[in-house]
Amino acid sequence: MAKKKSSSKAWLKEHRDDPYVQQAQREGYRSRACYKLLELQEKDRLIRPGMTVVDLGSAPGGWSQVAAELVGHNGRIVASDILHMDNLADVEFIQGDFTEDEVFEQIIAVIGDKPVDLVVSDMAPNLSGVTAVDQPKSMYLVELAVDMARKVLAPGGSFVAKVFQGEGFDELFRDTRQSFDKVLTRKPKASRPRSREVYLVARGFKGA
Repeated sequence: MAKKKSSSKAWLKEHRDDPYVQQAQREGYRSRACYKLLELQEKDRLIRPGMTVVDLGSAPGGWSQVAAELVGHNGRIVASDILHMDNLADVEFIQGDFTEDEVFEQIIAVIGDKPVDLVVSDMAPNLSGVTAVDQPKSMYLVELAVDMARKVLAPGGSFVAKVFQGEGFDELFRDTRQSFDKVLTRKPKASRPRSREVYLVARGFKGA
């Protein structure tokens, strides 16, 4: 127990001292993760005014917040998470487990007939610290996100997802490449160096 306490104390200290956490507090962003999407946006110009964006694993709302600013009032954000997310202007939020058919169908219903330009996913499972358990769980979430992207994206649309490097990564990369013209990985500066997370950026959806 003492070990757990000291490790959570260390995490809290690291979190408080984190320059991206401090910057998010200063600039009014909901999370440090905002800077990952902002950096991807700077490199890849993923979001433009008027777009429709689906944000999976959206709570506490950092990515939806950034996306809503970038799409403007003529754009649309549909967000979903298993956790509660406080309201954001111009963001439609569906709370529930997106891996369940009922919630998946709810998201599809809210999207309606309007084609989606971009699907983003910053989802991660509850990590146990055991790679053999965590890796398959995280790959499963990304595979479901790719599946949703294939269902809702307009031809030429884009997909971005957090992926942990490890078993299953190469297969996922190859599978995603079948549906998109260009797929690459990015490691934003705001992503902690010791983390195995990278972001899969897929452009030019070939159509269902």
